[in-house]
Amino acid sequence: MGQIRHATPLTDPQPTTKPSRSDGEEPAVRAGVRFPPEATRTRTRKWRRALLATLLTAAIAVPLSGATRPRIPAPAPAALPPVTAETLQTIYAANGADATRAADMAAAHGDAHRAAADRTLASPSRRLLAFDGRGAGRATEVLGDLAHADRTAVLVPGSDTSLDTYDRFHRAAAALYADLTHRAPRGTRTAVVAWLGYATPGTVSTTVTTTTRADEAAPGLRAFVRHLRAATPARAHIALLCHSYGTVVCGRAASGVDADDIALVGSPGTGADSVPALHTRARVWAARGSEDWVADVPHVSADLFGSTVGFGTDPVSRAFGARVFDAAGADHSGYFTPGSVSLANLARITLGETTEVSRA
Repeated sequence: MGQIRHATPLTDPQPTTKPSRSDGEEPAVRAGVRFPPEATRTRTRKWRRALLATLLTAAIAVPLSGATRPRIPAPAPAALPPVTAETLQTIYAANGADATRAADMAAAHGDAHRAAADRTLASPSRRLLAFDGRGAGRATEVLGDLAHADRTAVLVPGSDTSLDTYDRFHRAAAALYADLTHRAPRGTRTAVVAWLGYATPGTVSTTVTTTTRADEAAPGLRAFVRHLRAATPARAHIALLCHSYGTVVCGRAASGVDADDIALVGSPGTGADSVPALHTRARVWAARGSEDWVADVPHVSADLFGSTVGFGTDPVSRAFGARVFDAAGADHSGYFTPGSVSLANLARITLGETTEVSRA
């Protein structure tokens, strides 16, 4: 089966002494054994974590099946000039035209939902740095004046993000851009880039439990940030804000990505055991909201059949060594909610206001 490495233990050592009842509460009774209420809760947590670990480990050996979406016709991506401040408008126009053609082809194919999504992206008000309407689709969108931005945030999404679900990703980017615009000091220009530059895994799939998609995406993210440097002012600050499976992508890209900050939110792990193991010069931040279900994902890593299942050390743990910031009551989809503590802290990280970031 391979070697299994536990970043945190799945089970707690059994107590060698019988728990006292000094608090006066009646113990719970289960299968003839008496447990105080706290021990009952601990026992439940242990079984739940053990079950999750078993499912995580089994995922590679028991593939899940699902309906395959018919392939959606779309033009091949346009041939574009290198990304520079001077070529941005040309690139935006070419990708907008591609999105229009993709919308027409999707409509002719009978896919009204994809046609509407493509047509929205083709709007003259949108700035597409990249677009590929084929299959699940990919897009990179700019909010703000990238050529003059002193501070740029790059959002890296998690599972089940595609052109069909792009609207929710855009809302997160728009919420961050609005907060940055409001919060930025006078004279500071900001931009947000929504980078759907990789084939995200499905939430219910074997690929979401391994680093495979992240390993495939990492070179593209590194190259994109290099190109971004060519389009932004010298010494501009770039922050990667990575969500869910996107944190695995950022973890795999970290050693060669030219970013100033990397923020991990709702992370199941990065595939690395610690910040030093990421081999990055960037400041590394992490946060998890109190309502995020990812807290129940066991932080284990297993080498099985040539693949690595699981993502290792919890990024908000002391052992990992990130700068842990407050995300208050955010659930897994709530880190970019307007007015939230997590969004405010992500904006502060982007702006380099590190002393203003509230810590967890």
